[in-house]
Amino acid sequence: MTRPGVAASRAGGGASRAGAGGDGRPAGAGRGEAERRGLEEAERVELTVDAVAPGGHCVARVDGQVVFVRHALPGERVVAEVTEVHRGFVRADAVTVLDAAPQRVAPPCPYAKPGLCGGCDLQHVAPAAQLDWKAAVVREQLRRLAGLTDAEIDRLGVRVAALPGGPLGWRSRVRYAVDAAGRAGLLKHRSHEVVPVDRCLIAHPAIQALPLLGRPWPAAEAVEAVASTGGDVTVTALPPDTAATAPPAGPAALPAGPPAGLTAPPAAGPQTVREVAAGREWTLPASGFWQVHPAAADTLVDAVLDLLDPQPGESAWDLYGGAGLFAAAVAARVGPAARVTVVESAGAGVAAARDNLRDLPGVEVVAARVETALARRRITGPVDLVVLDPPRSGAGARVVRDVVAAGPRAVAYVACDPAAFARDVRTFAEAGWELAGLRGFDLFPMTRHVELVGLLRPGR
Repeated sequence: MTRPGVAASRAGGGASRAGAGGDGRPAGAGRGEAERRGLEEAERVELTVDAVAPGGHCVARVDGQVVFVRHALPGERVVAEVTEVHRGFVRADAVTVLDAAPQRVAPPCPYAKPGLCGGCDLQHVAPAAQLDWKAAVVREQLRRLAGLTDAEIDRLGVRVAALPGGPLGWRSRVRYAVDAAGRAGLLKHRSHEVVPVDRCLIAHPAIQALPLLGRPWPAAEAVEAVASTGGDVTVTALPPDTAATAPPAGPAALPAGPPAGLTAPPAAGPQTVREVAAGREWTLPASGFWQVHPAAADTLVDAVLDLLDPQPGESAWDLYGGAGLFAAAVAARVGPAARVTVVESAGAGVAAARDNLRDLPGVEVVAARVETALARRRITGPVDLVVLDPPRSGAGARVVRDVVAAGPRAVAYVACDPAAFARDVRTFAEAGWELAGLRGFDLFPMTRHVELVGLLRPGR
């Protein structure tokens, strides 16, 4: 049954935006509203969609109840099917579009639909409009979580730039889940259910060319494929109970040879892969962390260098440094006599940094958690420059305060989550610092994710 809904008014939409949390939940939502509304899973309701929200959905209200709607666009009139009921809000998918927004396009992938693959949130949105969508999310998080005024946000000129290569065929690292029947596929949205697929259109062409899909994987829980910027391709089958936590057991055997032009046969696959970025070649474990978009590493390095403007002789910290990408780029600017310190906690990252940066005499790699290295004075200030590239949860107040105490003239903050970034910006502001510049990049086209590089410096 389809229940007639209440169109979200402009005022109502503003209220839902102000109430939406960084994880897509409305702040202060209570159990009573959901119970009074009586919405049930699988119920369909007609509604008008309002603003975008974090998490790849838009907000609407039905009888005062917040509804987070996927597969929709602001201003559209849709029939939405409820997928989850929570205290004070529900989640829903737009299953029928009654009045389409001009930015709507047909998803290029047949699996980018309600009830199917959950990997791509925005395939129904025109590529240029995806950039506007992500910029709107960033602005709202800066307003609500960082406490910036509209004027301050306007001065930053928040925008999200596309990377070369277009919105498809960019993902150089793909993990396919394997279901109980041994079929490889991708997960449904907010589910562990595997959707078998015959192709992933955002996967790198070299990965799409591999014979991974449509063949059985009876002994695997997941299959990982990598196509590096250095031309290497490797495939790893992860056995059950290890896919989430353990390193890969080794390259998987495949029944076909490599696509033309590739140096590594997928029938064996190298244990290590080569990446090219920042004017250097990097050697990493096939399972090691690297940016998934082929143009991402150089894009982020260019932004960090442009914002920090390192000068000869300046000292620098590369915190959460991984293989040392930013440390190498900064070291080339400050010179061999300057001190550049990488702090990384993952063993594979530490090993990769020490191996790849061994030709840079001024670079030291510290194996420690960032908060531990700062608190126990494994690294000590003063320091001139800091690159912060924390995980999705952000650096956190403790790390921010310790960085501020080290007295750098500037911090470049590389962020993959606008909400966590905004919370840390507020902590910097409480210490008298300002967000003086911000770049946004669409490192993950067709998805809700956006990458930010912010310049923070002491207030003047």
